[in-house]
Amino acid sequence: MDLIRRSSAFPEDTAPLAAGTAAGAGNRRRARTAAAAAAAVAVGLLLSGCGGGAAPQGADQPAAAEPSSAESAAGNLTVCGGKDASGIYKGTTEAFTEANGKVTAKYTEIGATTDEARTQAVQRLEGKSTECDIFLTDVIWTSEFASQGWLLDQTKLVEENKDRLIPSTVETTKYEDKYWASPFFTNAGLIYYRKDKVAKPETWQQLYTEAAKAPGSSVVYQGKQYEGLTVNFLEMLYSAGGEVLDGKGEVRIDSPESREVLDFMAKGLKDGSADRAVLTYNEDAGRLAYESGNFGYQRNWPHVYRLLNATPLAGTFGVAPLPAWEGGKASGVLGGWNLAISAHSTNKAAAVAFIDFATTPDWQKHVAMDFSQAPVNEDAYSDADVLAKMPFATELLASVKGAKPRPISPVYPQISQAIYKNVYAVLSGTASTEDAVKAMAEEITAAKASF
Repeated sequence: MDLIRRSSAFPEDTAPLAAGTAAGAGNRRRARTAAAAAAAVAVGLLLSGCGGGAAPQGADQPAAAEPSSAESAAGNLTVCGGKDASGIYKGTTEAFTEANGKVTAKYTEIGATTDEARTQAVQRLEGKSTECDIFLTDVIWTSEFASQGWLLDQTKLVEENKDRLIPSTVETTKYEDKYWASPFFTNAGLIYYRKDKVAKPETWQQLYTEAAKAPGSSVVYQGKQYEGLTVNFLEMLYSAGGEVLDGKGEVRIDSPESREVLDFMAKGLKDGSADRAVLTYNEDAGRLAYESGNFGYQRNWPHVYRLLNATPLAGTFGVAPLPAWEGGKASGVLGGWNLAISAHSTNKAAAVAFIDFATTPDWQKHVAMDFSQAPVNEDAYSDADVLAKMPFATELLASVKGAKPRPISPVYPQISQAIYKNVYAVLSGTASTEDAVKAMAEEITAAKASF
């Protein structure tokens, strides 16, 4: 996760300041932050219209969460986030309330999609709302939210719980050498395949060849113009040996690998490997389409396993890690959700107590068994009870450990938008691969210059 720290291109830390007085450096930093916010609004940051105009970096940061405060926790606690498709958010708040006895926790849904949840979270944090004590934050939001002073510093809390967490998940909560959230569950993409129709895929090329063989064998993925398409594209790009930014933060998406992957995805839509309806699918829509029984493969997240087993498809499908690119190796994209304490929370002690509960080894087993999500506690993957409910846990752990992060940046949404907008243009037939690759590089470079 530290690949682009202290670099000039959307680093996890901001770029080193030019020489000058401390006041001058602070002014330059604030100017960059303001420019980034203005640019975000101008391009319709993740279609939300909100770019982040709260306290810029350099402003007073909120106090740190104190681990010992959990002992005196009492009262009410509100956890806010997106659609609870697997039931894990409500289930965890209810279990915590029952186990704690002194704190009553509830879950409040603030968005039906990830983008909507982010928009609603930003509005509350900018407005210093006290409605939400904890926000469920996507792993890609850490730099943006922390740089604005919206979150409570959780460094002491994370350090205390670190030995029970997978290191890669801890790194998703880091910004400028501090931890601003605690990992709750992680994610890495999987392939679901109909054992009676198609073979377990070893490479993306094999998968697409199998998918095109007969009606009812095609692949379902997230091809709608949103963050999910960025992830689907990066899974192939990374496995093909490509990258968005290199280790020095330089833009490297204008590459032969990007062209090869885009051509491959576009060809898949033309030859029937994938139905064109995928251009309208997010995770839930793709899952529901697959449940119709008219497809051979589905790329989706671990929680889909439990949902599929509640349909007539139970027993007919297998689960496999993401395949490799021919001549390369498999590489997923690290996903997941963290627990961030709002700087404006009125019950920070209860928030600390909730995080302590949600990250315990015991509850992390329930994360897998009851909700088919990927735990952030490594021991859970080898637990006998977990393996009985999630037989692919060993493969999932390997996928999580081998997954790469998305570009880390306070303005990551602009980077993602440059990717999914141009990938979608190629898949929908409104742009050539060459034009799309050039546009991605130009837009990411422009976003880089805005911060």
